[in-house]
Amino acid sequence: MSYTLHRGDALTVLKSLPDESVNAVITDPPYNSGGRTSSERTGRTARAKYVTSNSAHDLANFPGENRDQRSYRSWLTELLTEAYRASTEHAVAMVFTDWRQEPTTTDALQMAGWTWSGTLPWIKPASRPRKGAPKQDSEFIVWGVKGSVDNTRDLYLPGHYIASQPRKGRVHITQKPVGIMRQLVQVCPEGGTVLDLFTGSGSTGVAALREGRKFVGVELSPHYADIAERRLRAELEQDDFALAGPEE
Repeated sequence: MSYTLHRGDALTVLKSLPDESVNAVITDPPYNSGGRTSSERTGRTARAKYVTSNSAHDLANFPGENRDQRSYRSWLTELLTEAYRASTEHAVAMVFTDWRQEPTTTDALQMAGWTWSGTLPWIKPASRPRKGAPKQDSEFIVWGVKGSVDNTRDLYLPGHYIASQPRKGRVHITQKPVGIMRQLVQVCPEGGTVLDLFTGSGSTGVAALREGRKFVGVELSPHYADIAERRLRAELEQDDFALAGPEE
């Protein structure tokens, strides 16, 4: 398998991708979470919103985490419209979000042309309890399809996922578990191409390569693009070693 990692703005890169060149879009945009009020959402950095452990304060910030809801919907709609153009018929789009931005995300998905097909909960058992109220232990994956679902494939995926966010060896503030991503990338046919508009530390790409898919990623932050490049390259080198077998 192979990968391509673009460094720069997602919308600019998307416009350069050929029509019908990717088979699935799986991405985790900076959706401006982590605050109850507008001032809390726009006045704090990503690290201040998401990092509570002292051991994780060396994690780098990432851009784009301070959009208000209307500009977020407009921006995400434009991105998903370009992603729709670049996707093949029956391609699936999966977009991570939280409860605050879920309605906006479903709007953007549909406004971009995708047929909204459901919302998958990702339950995080290690989340902190909330005194006097239900525990906020879930993120959501809004998904849709270009045209219709390809029901000729022998594929059955769960309707929800349970896994805590990675802690040991964590290299990104909002890093996703590779185990979950390995299941999600299976919506892409084997040998097809998975697109991630916000590659971050590269977990989607690592999962795609492990599952026999090609990967195209975009990352704006030079810091995280370097981390993703290292992880993706290491994954390919590991695959090459496994194929070659031990030396005589």
